Amino acid sequence: MNKNQHVVPHQGKWAVKGEGNQKNTLITDTQEQAITKAREIAKNQESELLIHGRDGAIREKNSYGNDPKNVKG
Repeated sequence: MNKNQHVVPHQGKWAVKGEGNQKNTLITDTQEQAITKAREIAKNQESELLIHGRDGAIREKNSYGNDPKNVKG
């Protein structure tokens, strides 16, 4: 099952956490580092990346693999 990846604030640092997981996958010093790792995981699992701000609210979403394949435009 492909789990959406969340980048969330964690005790003054940033964490990557699979949706529904109790434990963090990774803790980093910067949000940028967490986003980079979470993006890799989301691409590999063809899931979504949800980036939360310091207040915990979702500020950005990116989908990897759930988009329609043959869209003309």
